[in-house]
Amino acid sequence: MIRILVAKPGLDGHDRGAKVIARGLRDAGFEVIYTGLRQTPEAIVNTAIQEDVDGIGLSILSGAHNTIFPKIVELLKEKNASDIVVFGGGVIPDEDIPALKKAGVAEIFTPGTATSDVVNFVNNNVKARA
Repeated sequence: MIRILVAKPGLDGHDRGAKVIARGLRDAGFEVIYTGLRQTPEAIVNTAIQEDVDGIGLSILSGAHNTIFPKIVELLKEKNASDIVVFGGGVIPDEDIPALKKAGVAEIFTPGTATSDVVNFVNNNVKARA
């Protein structure tokens, strides 16, 4: 079974979207671990490794995505866990998406994305690691 960690990095205090995505992924048959609010990149990566997840879904509304998302990808590389697929969503300007993908974020979902689009992405791009 594919395991996904849904995380809210940084100081963002709004988690409704993350909870909707977590529920949608669960309803689609994935095992989902939700970290809750205000997680550091280090805590997210450590939890992902401890929970042996296959993917990390990040939700951010604070505008810190250009710093936090690449930091998580880099920390995964440092801990030999770069096979964990990182994807994200939230209020992310279209012009920031190419740099995030270049940094190793597999996909970015912006406001209004259907939950089914996230489910389809996971089905097509995240494979169980073990």
